[in-house]
Amino acid sequence: MKQTPWILASLFAGVVSLSGCSSPPTNAQLGTGVGAVAGGVVGDALFGSTLGTVGGAAAGALLGNQVGDKMDGRR
Repeated sequence: MKQTPWILASLFAGVVSLSGCSSPPTNAQLGTGVGAVAGGVVGDALFGSTLGTVGGAAAGALLGNQVGDKMDGRR
């Protein structure tokens, strides 16, 4: 079992090195992330529950994706 840390370390190094190959995020992707965070904060402030936070995050992600998608000129 002494090989397990080396296997995990090499797997982690491979994942980290390949993650640099991805393309830069689009406005739709950024809008989804920003919208989810903002929606979660607003949902928690308005409803004060986990359901409000999750619902706000989902609604914010949807709205942010749509706005970012329009900024990308896809629609």
